[in-house]
Amino acid sequence: MRGPARILADLVPPAAALVLLASPTLACVDFSKAPSSRWTTRQEGGAQFLVTPCGDRFFSLGVNIVGPVVPADEANDGRRYDWRRHYPSLEAWIAKTRERLAAWGFNTLGAWSRPLQQLDMPSAVYLGLGVDGRYHWLDPFDPETEERVRVLAREMVAPFRGDPRRIGYFTDNETGWWSGALFHWTSRGPADNHTKRRWVETLRAHYGGAWRRFAADFAVPDGVASWEVLRDVTRPTRLRAGTRGIEAVRLWTATVAEHYYATVARALREADPEALLLGDRLPIYYDPVAVRPMARHMDVLGVNYNIDAHDGWVARYFFDGLAQLSGGKPVMVTEWFLAAHANRSGNRNVGHLLTVTTQAERARSAAAATLNLAAIPEVVGAHWFQWPDHPPGGRSDGEDYNFGLVDVDDRPYEALVAALAAANRIAPERHAAARRADAAEGAFRVPYARINVADTSLADWPKPAALLPPLAPAPGEVAFGEAYLAWDEAGLSFATIGQDYYDIDFLASEGPFPLSEGYRIALGVDAGAGPHRVTLFFIPPARRGKDYPIMTPLLCVDAPSDIAACRAPEGGKAVYFGSDQPRIVAEARLPWAALGLAGPPPSGRLAVEVTGTAWHRARWMSLSGLPPAEALASPARWRVVALAPPGAGE
Repeated sequence: MRGPARILADLVPPAAALVLLASPTLACVDFSKAPSSRWTTRQEGGAQFLVTPCGDRFFSLGVNIVGPVVPADEANDGRRYDWRRHYPSLEAWIAKTRERLAAWGFNTLGAWSRPLQQLDMPSAVYLGLGVDGRYHWLDPFDPETEERVRVLAREMVAPFRGDPRRIGYFTDNETGWWSGALFHWTSRGPADNHTKRRWVETLRAHYGGAWRRFAADFAVPDGVASWEVLRDVTRPTRLRAGTRGIEAVRLWTATVAEHYYATVARALREADPEALLLGDRLPIYYDPVAVRPMARHMDVLGVNYNIDAHDGWVARYFFDGLAQLSGGKPVMVTEWFLAAHANRSGNRNVGHLLTVTTQAERARSAAAATLNLAAIPEVVGAHWFQWPDHPPGGRSDGEDYNFGLVDVDDRPYEALVAALAAANRIAPERHAAARRADAAEGAFRVPYARINVADTSLADWPKPAALLPPLAPAPGEVAFGEAYLAWDEAGLSFATIGQDYYDIDFLASEGPFPLSEGYRIALGVDAGAGPHRVTLFFIPPARRGKDYPIMTPLLCVDAPSDIAACRAPEGGKAVYFGSDQPRIVAEARLPWAALGLAGPPPSGRLAVEVTGTAWHRARWMSLSGLPPAEALASPARWRVVALAPPGAGE
């Protein structure tokens, strides 16, 4: 079966042929004749689809921030995308932009785009309802908050209500549901804050009123010895290392998330009952305890996504988890992107977001990613971020990336839009054929591949072959990552892609970071010389320097109790990609000598186990389905896998 890259090699036309490309089927071509403005969703075969007011299925291929100018506060140096430098009138810009979107295979205006009435296209409308309604990080449980949100909802949807081109609404953007940060912030609230009072009530109920149990899990401010006093203080409460207090933290996140999604859903269904609720554009990460209420109240789960590798690879665990949490509810990828260091706008691409070297590589990767996203059964659309490049020098917040389909001078990136046009043409068909794949029990073979663990890239991995079967999560949870394994004459290579959030101000601990609280991936291997175990820890910095602190990898034999006891495996090496948690991507190398052998096992077989443990031991996952300590201590139950010979499967 040909993969996305092979298919696109046949499909991508030269840039000069762009104008010959037709857009994907636009159901309900004349929206003025639609019988209503109601958009819905439905499942056909194994795939979810949007359904237009005309009753036709619709796979949404969108672009964010399609507008004639970048807002002035987004530019640092004044050189920003602006139609007035290139078109005689706004009407001329609108006509050209519509022509380009159609030629490049896009059928939807994504978030922050020009009003749909001007560009006359289906649109997913961004509202910012929670932010403007002062829900987030203020006092969400104040009774006045819901009324304020209801009033705002009516005002915000008024320009779109009854318009059949309006697909639905994004309630907010990148609500992170950062559990530690949310708990820490709430603990500092004043006594008259409704949310602070609800927080105390929730904790009191969780601990059955037993103050000593609560105080054993959390470091409360000095002088606080009762629930009543806890409500009154504005100093923070922090988690103690080695406890199960994280369960109370997650309960609080679930409580606030349930209230948020219920509040905005009631307001929007009252304001525009025929529109879809598209969620709050989760920020390339999700917390399961927040996704569950999101799935109860939203029609579609909106999530931003960072492509996982330079070749357009999309990690399976991420969307599998959403499907399991929601019962297979539709998902919209509300923002995805690729940037290249070689670009015409002068973008520096500073930071942790995926960046390739050339525009040719960007084009290939973007096209492959389009097809990879379309092949996910629950995904009903994917929206590119964004129409123009960032202004050179960056936005007002410093983000400075070559994200555009066009540069700041309105010139298309020809290779990129050609590749996307080709992929977009076949994406709806690819999606219609999408089915959820079942991991074949016992079918995995470790592929042969010479991996460079120093290049901070998974591009050299044969990822479909190297991807281990899905890791089984703790009861009631979903997997928060996946693992890859490959071999060559010198040793084993191991990689992981995962997600979990750590708040650097939340843990009450002095001195070196306690490994008991760390996010870690452990690998057990018996290559014929007895069981060997290594653990890859991710160590946060001691002080906050960024919103998402960059971790340090620590590769240790077995699972030491503290950093000082860590002993590196002989010749072993681990590299963290610097992808700023909550996304955690790394790869490691183990020479055969570290596994007690002089070379590959003569039997051509290994027994392996992989386990993962989240921050503060909130969740776990493993290849065997056993809790990590038990799994690693039971080599007789490790999965036996064969080493595929060089060239197999190529």
